[in-house]
Amino acid sequence: MTVDKELEKLSRLTPPAATPEARARALAAAMQAFDTAENNAPAAQGNAKGWRQSSIINWIWSPIMNKKFLAGSALATLLVIPAAGYLTIELTRNGSPIVDQTEIAGDLSKSEASKQPAATVGQPVTIAPQAPAGNASLAEQSVAVAQAPQDKEAPAVAKPDSSQTSEFDANDIAALTNKPEGAAAALGAAKRSAPAAPGIAPQRQLAEPMAAIAPSPAPPAEGRVQIQLDPDRERFANAAANPIKSVATDPVSTFSADVDSASYAFVRRSLTGGAMPDPLSVRVEEMINYFPYDWPGPDNAEQPFKATVTVMPTPWNHDTELMHVAIKGYDIAPATTPHANLVFLIDVSGSMDEPDKLPLLKSAFRLLVNRLKPDDTVSIVTYAGNAGTVLTPTRVAEKSKILSAIDRLEAGGSTGGAEGIEAAYDLAKQAFVKDGVNRVMLATDGDFNVGPSSDEDLKRIIEERRKDGIFLTVLGFGRGNLNDSLMQTLAQNGNGSAAYIDTLAEAQKTLVEEAGSTLFPIASDVKFQVEFNPERIAEYRLIGYGTRALNREDFNNDRVDAGDIGSGHSVTAIYEITPKGSPAVMNDDLRYGAADKAPAAAADSAHHGELAFVKMRYKKPGEDKSALITTPVDDNNAVTTLDAAPQDVRFSVAVAAFGQKLSHVAAVDTYSYQAIADLAAASRGTDAFGYRSDFLGLVRLADGLSQR
Repeated sequence: MTVDKELEKLSRLTPPAATPEARARALAAAMQAFDTAENNAPAAQGNAKGWRQSSIINWIWSPIMNKKFLAGSALATLLVIPAAGYLTIELTRNGSPIVDQTEIAGDLSKSEASKQPAATVGQPVTIAPQAPAGNASLAEQSVAVAQAPQDKEAPAVAKPDSSQTSEFDANDIAALTNKPEGAAAALGAAKRSAPAAPGIAPQRQLAEPMAAIAPSPAPPAEGRVQIQLDPDRERFANAAANPIKSVATDPVSTFSADVDSASYAFVRRSLTGGAMPDPLSVRVEEMINYFPYDWPGPDNAEQPFKATVTVMPTPWNHDTELMHVAIKGYDIAPATTPHANLVFLIDVSGSMDEPDKLPLLKSAFRLLVNRLKPDDTVSIVTYAGNAGTVLTPTRVAEKSKILSAIDRLEAGGSTGGAEGIEAAYDLAKQAFVKDGVNRVMLATDGDFNVGPSSDEDLKRIIEERRKDGIFLTVLGFGRGNLNDSLMQTLAQNGNGSAAYIDTLAEAQKTLVEEAGSTLFPIASDVKFQVEFNPERIAEYRLIGYGTRALNREDFNNDRVDAGDIGSGHSVTAIYEITPKGSPAVMNDDLRYGAADKAPAAAADSAHHGELAFVKMRYKKPGEDKSALITTPVDDNNAVTTLDAAPQDVRFSVAVAAFGQKLSHVAAVDTYSYQAIADLAAASRGTDAFGYRSDFLGLVRLADGLSQR
């Protein structure tokens, strides 16, 4: 039956109390409700047609004839079923609900919008606010909803009970038909009474923004909120543990120095957060080098390093030994530190808008500024879509100006890191200090997603700009999308180092207590090479440094970049070595190897007693030609028991065992967390800052978490 025929019947039943416009609007809204029932609820289609032809006019105009009947159940069915289906489809489509803050409009002209096709994927779904509470009938509540102010903070109320939703009396119908907004309000009330789809928040929470798993293909309309949660996008370099190598075939081990500490801080945050760390996030050398050690240092800056080697039994394998190589850098006296030209390159993109990112970053840089000398200079460059200079080179004597610039930083926008890097290096070059420290300090969560964003592209930019004599420090912040792999790439190729700041205490350690080693380089392109004597050693395995391996020929090639070491830095490398004839030897002797190595052994008879030969190559800052330091290792470097090894050596071995266990190295499978804790506790020694005590706590946490 068409609307025209319905209106024709309606004209014969026009009551004096209702205007033609009101009657027409009411009938149109009712017809639309039944259209929805026919289209979306097949089981109710037959009944709907009957209602349209025989009952709809009576339902609308029953107050005129002063009749009262029960129609609530049927009407509720016809309205609730399509409304619930509509909400379920739209709120769960692709798992991406988007909530609108706007209520259903009260004007009946907007009820025609319900004839539009269902929203496409990603489009907003409109949810009406709830009606006032009380014992009012559904009709009264519906009218109240239509008249309610649009306030997302309006309190949620309980749904009316079944007795109120099952029956319409004459006054209810009159309230609907005498108000143009009544029919639309009834539809809104029906939608609210529909059960929520699985996984959807309760109704009182629907007015709040909900996270969208997938972004909308089109920008949201004004007044709508659309938030996309970043998936867990943390990236770590996929470097396998170093294998056991045979000295007969591969007697030389070559690697770059590494003084980074990011891995330890990340492992700590994972464990204190109640989760075992990602094995790829564990770089054993960074965990070892996180701690300050009292290794003997050089007497003067002319030879900036001194190596101390200790050979001892392996605590996790009685058939092997450990060769512990400890390097200490020359510590520049604070009074003689050169002037510093620092550029803070700060990520202020939207991903940094979290408490452990930009707010922590700002506090960390305040600590650093307070550590600098009055004649040092600071500049600030930010990037978020486009790079911008927040502060031109400013002397630390104007500290308030620098701190004010830091305080004004706010997060927002995408991450155009490449442009920011270029701008920061330009500013550092502009304020370059001859014979001083020129350094860009990049602070970011590593989320580069605008412009050149691949690791290789950014690596190329850094490699080109390091020729200007400007060092790089990379400070990582936050969790969820930390790009540790990129941070490592930038630091390793920018003559710099990387650290991860998870707490203000870590910022204090990195930027204040260790400011000398963080800021003031004493050597660049530092490389290590160890050659093992095949007459004494059958096999070896370098613990850690999986991302720092170099080719043998790279050691003497001054064009090959390597790690940089700052004032007072210590570097520790530990090899697990298998003596000749040990039952722990994994590789068979070569059938033809004896003849090949006989002449070499005869020619090298003077070194038969040596276990290994350690070489270190480095460049002084500003120089292009490297220098060489060598240290032979023999029985004079050996101790017969682990307890006879120096205290710091034993503690670093405990850290090495812990790092290997977290990264699932098979060699320590049978060595328990409790054994690691016992070794660390016995060698804790003086612990002025509590770092070693904290380490013991982490071992206990890992022990508990691993037994879940």
